[in-house]
Amino acid sequence: MADQIELQHIGSSLRRMGWLRFWIQLVLGVVVVGVLVFNNIGGRLVANSQRALGLGPGISLTTLAFLILLWGIWHSWLVVRCGRALASPVKPSKGETSKLIKRGLLADLFGLTMAAIGYQSLAGSLFVQASQQVPGFFGAQIQGAGGAGSRLVGLPITSIEMFSVLGNTQVLFAHLLGLIITLWLLQRVHRPAR
Repeated sequence: MADQIELQHIGSSLRRMGWLRFWIQLVLGVVVVGVLVFNNIGGRLVANSQRALGLGPGISLTTLAFLILLWGIWHSWLVVRCGRALASPVKPSKGETSKLIKRGLLADLFGLTMAAIGYQSLAGSLFVQASQQVPGFFGAQIQGAGGAGSRLVGLPITSIEMFSVLGNTQVLFAHLLGLIITLWLLQRVHRPAR
């Protein structure tokens, strides 16, 4: 009888934490989609958008981490289904449940890695841009007398560029929370019965 009660507790934990992971990652994923869409549309509207070419790899890695996040959201639903299955007559084995949770762990680790590398790329690009700004002035200055011979010096960091860092931070945070929940679930499944 203790095994049945323990299975009910594990199933309940899988359902609750699976739903928690699902909703956290879904909400943060919606934020990331908004940021990436706005960054794509806004980047085309910004004058002189060619100067932000260094952001490309960071945004690409953020998009890759977001695609992994979408898989993680689907995987959370599978964890919830596994928790429901533990309450049914046909129960998945401990090995199957563990394998399911470990796949989520690997996805969150890979997504976290992609997001962290993307963050480093974005931060490095913005650092180079910030280091080229004119000291003591909070914007771009025009050097020359004006007209065709003048050039823009000290390009300021725009809100679109900072928005791309925000999107990367959101996907990184979603993968981190998913990793924490997945580690807790793995520990819960492998905890010895009391």
